[in-house]
Amino acid sequence: MELRQLEYFAAVADEGGFGRAAERLGIVQSAVSQQVRRLERELGVRLFDRSTRHVRLTGDGERLLADARAVLAAAGRLHRTAAELAAGDQGVLRLGVVRGPGDRLYRTLDALAEIAPRLQVRLVRLPPAERVAAVRTGELDAALVRARPEAPGLELLPVWDDPLLVALPAGHPRAAGSRPTLADLAHLPLRLAPRAANPPFHDLVTGAFRRAGLEPTPGPPFRGLQETLTEIAAGPPSWTLFYEAAPVPAPSRVAVRPLAEPRLTTFLAVRPDPPAPPIRHLLAAFRACAPAGSSGR
Repeated sequence: MELRQLEYFAAVADEGGFGRAAERLGIVQSAVSQQVRRLERELGVRLFDRSTRHVRLTGDGERLLADARAVLAAAGRLHRTAAELAAGDQGVLRLGVVRGPGDRLYRTLDALAEIAPRLQVRLVRLPPAERVAAVRTGELDAALVRARPEAPGLELLPVWDDPLLVALPAGHPRAAGSRPTLADLAHLPLRLAPRAANPPFHDLVTGAFRRAGLEPTPGPPFRGLQETLTEIAAGPPSWTLFYEAAPVPAPSRVAVRPLAEPRLTTFLAVRPDPPAPPIRHLLAAFRACAPAGSSGR
């Protein structure tokens, strides 16, 4: 059974004849007659009483017409839904997200809801390495990642950036005024976690020092933000730098300031294929939320 046979059956019933049905469908009458006869043979029932003057539905035809219309309506809905899915206007977008204040993400999701109101977004929280691996395997459609200049097999699209934050003794000359630079703080012992703890962030910091022609003064290792802030407040002068993943309750003897450079870039990791419509909608939402005068990051 073919959908066109049901369509021709319904058209003949509506128009009361094969000729008028053929005119409405824009095909020859013989094609309509042929397909309706094939449908009758397949169903094993006679759908129409045919005479030289009239074509009328049989009792069986009347009973089957409602079902035929229901099948045609369901097929129409299927095609419309498929078209919406192909356009990215509905479906599910599986997005891996980073830890941290969600205002940027929430604004982006609001913008996405304006662009594609029927597209559902499923937020997934995973460690960075697992997040990237899930995009490679197709378990996620995309993922936000920070401070990662490359991810083999994936494309990294910058979506926003933020200043790094430094914590230093409140009495330091750069605890107030303009944003401190790496050169301003290079003489202080730096509390930096070992590279194994967070390779992208460690490489971002050490690479920034190298590009500035500086060498950081090694200090005690970073032991978690709150513990490190407490040690900066109570111990010999030292400093650390971090990105905001939660509100920062700094001790009274510690100043938290944005660093002049470098900035921390957040990327959208996607597979290198041409972006699917939901990804294009998501990127458009990021652009809509970008600050005025920015390059979309």
